[in-house]
Amino acid sequence: MLTETTMTYEDAEAHANDWIEAWNSHDLERIMSHYSQDVVFEAETVRARWEKPDGKLFGIAELRKHFALGLKLAPQLKFQLEQVLLAPSGYAILYRRESGNRVMDCVTMNDAGQAAKVIAYYAGVQR
Repeated sequence: MLTETTMTYEDAEAHANDWIEAWNSHDLERIMSHYSQDVVFEAETVRARWEKPDGKLFGIAELRKHFALGLKLAPQLKFQLEQVLLAPSGYAILYRRESGNRVMDCVTMNDAGQAAKVIAYYAGVQR
């Protein structure tokens, strides 16, 4: 179990690597296993795809729908991990997409070791 007082760089790196592998295998169930049931997810892609002005999704069901569409829109999707940055309550990962776009996800973890809050930052337009 990962908590905000016990997360190490190795924990964050292992979590990030497994997350990257899940996306690269296009395994939606494996991807979703990284997120809590009450996750809050914020990204420009939410605004673009779902016309939500605040760019936020609430809960695992909304996030599953968003990620399923993302996999459909990008059948060649592939992430390359560039860097993992540690914080007391989680981590940030910088990665590059198959399109060349760079993305940073800032992740707050819950006590069960799942992402409870994620904010995705894009270097360029991402739909």
